Amino acid sequence: MAHMDHLEPMMDHMEPANLTKPAAKKRGRAAQPKEPKPPKPPKVPKAPKPPKDPNAPKAKPGPKPKKGAEAQGDGKQEKIDETFKKVKRKVDRFKGMSEEEVMTRTLPDLLEYNLDYVIIGINPGLMAAYIGRWFPGPGNHFWKCLFLSGFTEEQLNHMSDTTLPVKYKMGFTNMVARATPGSKDLSSKELREGGLILVEKLKKYKPLIAVFNGKCIYEMFCRELFGKKPKKLDFGLQPHKVENCDVALYLMPSSSARCAQFPRAQDKVHFYIKLRELRDQLRGVQKPTEIEEVDYKFNLQLAKEDAKRMAIKEEQYDPGYEDAYGGAYAERGPEGAPTEGQTNGHCTFSSGENTEAEAQQASTSLLAEVQLPDGQWMTQSFADQIPDISGGPKDASI
Repeated sequence: MAHMDHLEPMMDHMEPANLTKPAAKKRGRAAQPKEPKPPKPPKVPKAPKPPKDPNAPKAKPGPKPKKGAEAQGDGKQEKIDETFKKVKRKVDRFKGMSEEEVMTRTLPDLLEYNLDYVIIGINPGLMAAYIGRWFPGPGNHFWKCLFLSGFTEEQLNHMSDTTLPVKYKMGFTNMVARATPGSKDLSSKELREGGLILVEKLKKYKPLIAVFNGKCIYEMFCRELFGKKPKKLDFGLQPHKVENCDVALYLMPSSSARCAQFPRAQDKVHFYIKLRELRDQLRGVQKPTEIEEVDYKFNLQLAKEDAKRMAIKEEQYDPGYEDAYGGAYAERGPEGAPTEGQTNGHCTFSSGENTEAEAQQASTSLLAEVQLPDGQWMTQSFADQIPDISGGPKDASI
């Protein structure tokens, strides 16, 4: 208690000092005068917007792109918009020549008299006209299909096109001679005149087969020559004939890689093989028998009849039956050999020296005895007709 009494005066002495410090701070802050705020400048009225032009084009929806000067002033990265789109690099396909200059060129025909095939296109493309070669595109399947179908012994390219008329009796021509970026750039007048020129070429050079490279060219040819498109168009030999011309008309898929129906080269090889077969047929060349394509069809009814006929044929005579069971049941001779014509009363066992004809006769006679009419079951028991192989007296009671 004495200690507590001693601390109370000290507590009383400390409290006034602690209370005076915040008060002193408050007095010091209050003593400093506040600086007056500057008056706000008056608002400048906005200029009125000009009236909209009703004939002006409408702006595209979306945020407006910032200008370059404003973006640099803000110090922020610009958003990617149309101004930042990468400009496609122009490929110099024709080494400085413009398309208009290339279109002034043409692709010469490769024709000779009495060829086996004449490949017919619509008109030259720009690259073919520029190079002066047939089917120069790297994605074109023509040269690959020739090799895969057996026309050529090696893989050729467009630089070998001039050798085909002499070596392989194959020529080239177009319906229209003018070069264009696409066949849609041709006029109806050009197609009509080109069809008549093509007929004159076929009559003059007299090839065996006129081969149209794609359905589009053949439809154009029929429309200009016969006055209408064919209703049904299948690949292969066509039923149409050119007047006063014995040329066979053959349609095969376009050799272009953009052919949607046959996008790969191996899909088109079949039609090249059929083209060779048509040439052999028209020339009277006999088809080789080593490799022959067979159209196989399965007929279930004929298969059942054939199986039944083979089963009956096998049941008529089994050459190994007597050899297998004759040695087991036949009586042996003095040296263990079966005797000729041995019998146990019901069955006759032949020896190995019997001829095949005798065995077949015995088997046929046995079948004739047990043969029943079709559709009837055996209702009687044949237990009493089982031969007694042991040769002893038959005992009915067991």
